Amino acid sequence: MNAKVTWQKELQFVGMADSGFPVKIDGHSSPETGVGPVEMVAIALAACTAMDVISILVKKKTNVTSFEVKVNADRAADPPKRITKAVLEYVVRGHDVDEDSVRRAIELSVTKYCSVHATLKDSFPIALTYSIYEDDQLVKEGTYQN
Repeated sequence: MNAKVTWQKELQFVGMADSGFPVKIDGHSSPETGVGPVEMVAIALAACTAMDVISILVKKKTNVTSFEVKVNADRAADPPKRITKAVLEYVVRGHDVDEDSVRRAIELSVTKYCSVHATLKDSFPIALTYSIYEDDQLVKEGTYQN
């Protein structure tokens, strides 16, 4: 994989990798100018595991109507203000969603498939939680320990 960032002005860059899709990056992170570099790390972690989990659930013919992975990350107060811990919450909405299927999909993602999780897991603790909703009603929640 190859990637680069090209300076635009101030702390604003455009990043691009092999896909050729440009990503606006800004050291001050704002909706107008771009996402911050550490925010990109959190987004990459969520996106990587989300793709795995939804792929597995779809293959199992799970009736998912919406799905998201939320990241809450703590950062050190002093530079380099690295991520010190993160909590991922998998939020699954659907009909008759089996909790064991969700747990197994999370397990496969974080132990076998997600390269971003594999890269970051030794850098800071990553807790994994899930919530399963039937329409707008919470029916199951839990944690996955690996």
